[in-house]
Amino acid sequence: MSGPTGDRLIRVDMTHQTVAIEPYPEDWKLLGGRALSSRILLEECNPKCDPLGPENVLVMAPGVMSGTMAPTSGRISIGGKSPLTGGIKEANSGGEPGQDLMKLGYRAIVVKGQPADADKRYALDVTFDGAKLVDADEHKGKWNYQLVEDLSDHYAPSTSFISVGPAGEMRLSGSTVACTDEKLRPARHAARGGLGAVMGSKGLKYVSIDNEKKPVRRAAEMKEFVALCKGYTKEYRDGPQMFKTGTSSVVPVANMLNTFPYKNRTEGQSPDAATLDGARIVESFEERGGGMHNCMTGCIVQCSNIVHDKDGNYKTSALEFETLTLLGANCAIASWEDVADLDRLCDDVGLDTVETGAAIAILMDSGGMEFGDAEGAKALFQEIVKGTELGLAIGNGAVAIGKLQKHHRVPVVKGQAIPAWDPRPLKATGVTYATSPMGADHTAGLIVNPGLPPDEYAIASQEAQLVNAACDSSGFCQFLQPTIEEIAVFYGHLYGERVTKEQVADIGWRCLQDEWAFNDAAGFTTADDDLPDVMRTEGIGPDHAMKFDVSADIIAQAKVRFEARDVLYTTKATG
Repeated sequence: MSGPTGDRLIRVDMTHQTVAIEPYPEDWKLLGGRALSSRILLEECNPKCDPLGPENVLVMAPGVMSGTMAPTSGRISIGGKSPLTGGIKEANSGGEPGQDLMKLGYRAIVVKGQPADADKRYALDVTFDGAKLVDADEHKGKWNYQLVEDLSDHYAPSTSFISVGPAGEMRLSGSTVACTDEKLRPARHAARGGLGAVMGSKGLKYVSIDNEKKPVRRAAEMKEFVALCKGYTKEYRDGPQMFKTGTSSVVPVANMLNTFPYKNRTEGQSPDAATLDGARIVESFEERGGGMHNCMTGCIVQCSNIVHDKDGNYKTSALEFETLTLLGANCAIASWEDVADLDRLCDDVGLDTVETGAAIAILMDSGGMEFGDAEGAKALFQEIVKGTELGLAIGNGAVAIGKLQKHHRVPVVKGQAIPAWDPRPLKATGVTYATSPMGADHTAGLIVNPGLPPDEYAIASQEAQLVNAACDSSGFCQFLQPTIEEIAVFYGHLYGERVTKEQVADIGWRCLQDEWAFNDAAGFTTADDDLPDVMRTEGIGPDHAMKFDVSADIIAQAKVRFEARDVLYTTKATG
């Protein structure tokens, strides 16, 4: 059963335990990833529903280019109504599942309903011939690494997995959806917004995708497509390759810019920047092994570091800037090795490192734990899986622990913790946090330009949000930094038709509009488009003078589309 392009949708009804394969709509051909997820949610999900109830819809949508030979193009979007923000959410992940689904011809998996028995666990097995639900009770409560290790004994080597750890099963608002990489490590996460809890609320423990060693998807204009891919790859590899040693190498620059938050964002710089610097991770490769690798087939960026312990055993991948900041500097934890332990625990239990780091910092700031107590922070994960009051609050994120501790300094936007990039020195990024449908999320539109004049905050934010929405819809990784113009050329050769840069820009803008419309229907108002008072009243930097002082009028401008400018089409995606 196939549509005009041969593409298909998998629809799963967890209430009635049925799976249906249906043709993919022809008029959605250029929609993938985030844009596709957002369209499905706006059309099929009640914005006022309980995020953990049967009415919520879970979408797993690879990008348009996933499964092709295009470089670094296999990412997948996980979407649903967020239990953390109460609004629409898309979380993007690398790994193999996005590639594998598209090689099989599946443009998305749409999961609805909820089992009558909340204690039951199920899995969805996907092959070229179809998909089926199977019993997964034996895997209940397993941590992600053990789960995948056990599953690998029973599935073909050509299988990748999407899973939730115990945090997702417990429906914690900080929980993630894990995707396996080329080595079957569940280390790539659709992390933000608590979508692991949505998957857990469906009773879905994991999805297996056997690509059956299918070849990459063929483009309609194959000769031109191959030439484009080769030329693009050569140009990237001949360039500066700014992520050659991973995002962890950003630490010194971020610290200099006062966007390496310390002690629950009371300072913008950490005295431990040198011991948290990604250079220390790179230095460990020679003695311990590890190194840089690609998290998915066809990646040419290879920004992911593989971290080994002192005995040369694999510990985690990738230990990124955001994690070093939120679980390290923000908690005054000084050693990158302690942060690596915490990163592994987050991946294994299935928790967002940003939300969890913010929550632990609030606990420390409120007197519940000493700043810098790395072992105490690690011990919290046992509290989380045991379901103690403290553990549940940490697992449910920054707002939850702030309420438990009755603490005033809770740096969140729309209920989601602010990531490493601080909005006080980076005010245009603050506009993104305020206006993005996602809440505080740097991947929605990061602008690292502290000298930008105020009259450019809104347009810079809007352009970054639009380009990143288009990128997240394409399947390309933001670190490849494709422009809208470049995405249009790839689409054109893939489908054998002219695709304009204006069409791709419209896809990005329509995606944002769909998401804002969902949030409006969910009950959000302009009052939600702001940063917390703590960002406006508490400063960082010299004399603590850096504060978020952007007016509501400027913030509001970011949601009113500017006239298209040529610069938009050459603006690079930034994450």
